[in-house]
Amino acid sequence: MHREDAYAKYFIGQSYLALLVSGKEVNVSNVTFEVGCRNNWHIHHKACQILIAVGGRGYYQEWGKEPVELNPGDVVYVAPETKHWQGAAPDSDFAHIAIMNAVDGASNEWLEPVEAEYDALR
Repeated sequence: MHREDAYAKYFIGQSYLALLVSGKEVNVSNVTFEVGCRNNWHIHHKACQILIAVGGRGYYQEWGKEPVELNPGDVVYVAPETKHWQGAAPDSDFAHIAIMNAVDGASNEWLEPVEAEYDALR
């Protein structure tokens, strides 16, 4: 896996992105978060995302809802236009496979850092 500096500004802590499949229909990546690392709130416009937890312990949260703990084998479906974040637990690293359908005009909108919500997990 390699460090993905292009996205570092949207993360608190260290993460790693390994692109597994880049195709016309689907993109699949392995994302690893070091202990305490999480991404900012963000929205995937026009595209859905499926997260499959594969290692460690992490969290996923949709705007206006409680955080959900993720452990290996847990699966989350993120509908298009859903404001959310995901990342490692405060005391564990975390890895997930991210599957996104490839859609013309799809984009990511990166928003504010996750701070108070994350601090509440401690």
